[in-house]
Amino acid sequence: MRWVYLSPHFDDAVLSCGGLMYEQAQQGQAVEIWTICAGSPPPAPLSPLAQRIHLLWRTGSAEETVHLRREEDRQAAARLGANILHGPLPDCIYRRAPNGEALYTQGVFVPWSPLERNLPAQIAAWLSEHLTPEDVLVSPLAIGGHVDHLLVRLAAERLERALRYYADVPYVLKAAAVLQSITTGLASTLHPVSENGMQAWAEAVAAYRSQLFMLFKTEGRMKSALRRYARQHGGLRLWYSQSAA
Repeated sequence: MRWVYLSPHFDDAVLSCGGLMYEQAQQGQAVEIWTICAGSPPPAPLSPLAQRIHLLWRTGSAEETVHLRREEDRQAAARLGANILHGPLPDCIYRRAPNGEALYTQGVFVPWSPLERNLPAQIAAWLSEHLTPEDVLVSPLAIGGHVDHLLVRLAAERLERALRYYADVPYVLKAAAVLQSITTGLASTLHPVSENGMQAWAEAVAAYRSQLFMLFKTEGRMKSALRRYARQHGGLRLWYSQSAA
C-alpha cells in the first residue's frame, strides 16, 4: 500500500502535507508525490501572464524554470522520504489552444477553459495507469479556486474510488471560513506532527526556493506560518467521504 499525494504543481502537496508525509515515511509507509502539471512547456514565447509570474519566481525561460522546479521537487521529496512521479501536463500558465494562443491570460484563479473539458478524463486515465487498488489516494480540496487545483480534484473524483482530501496551503491559511464550507458533510482524521516532522516539513518547503518569496516573502515567515497552522489544528487533517470510508 502506498500513500499517493496528488500535487497540482511541484510544491502543493509538500506545502500542504509535508509534515504528515515525513511521519508516514518514518513509520515505514510508502509515500509518493505525483505532480500532475509537471510537463515540459510548449516551444512558444511566454505569455504576459507567464512573464509576470516568472518575475515573481525570479526565474528565466519556461524550459529553465520547469527544469529548476523539478529539481526543487526532488530535493523536497528526498527530505521527507517520499518518492516522486511527474506527469506530462504543463502548468496552466504555459498551456495553449490548438491555434497557439495562451489559454490563461488573466490569471490562474479564473474559470476553467472550455477547450480543456477533456483534461479531467485524460488525467484520470493517466492516474489509472499508475495506481494499484491498495493505494490510498490524497487529493487537494482545491481551496482558493486555482484552475489546476480544481482540475486535479475533478480528475481524482472521476476515478470513483475512496479519496482523502488535504487543505491547500497557502490558500487555506487565509480562508478558514472557506475550509469549513468546502468540507461540510465530510469526515476527517487528525494526524499529529512531531517537532522533527515540523522541521522536516519546513526544510522541504524551503527547497522550493523559486516559490518562497512569492508565497511567504521570507523563509522565517514560512516556518512561522506552517507552525501556526499545525498548532491551530493540532496537526494535519485529512478529509474523506463517510460513505467511502
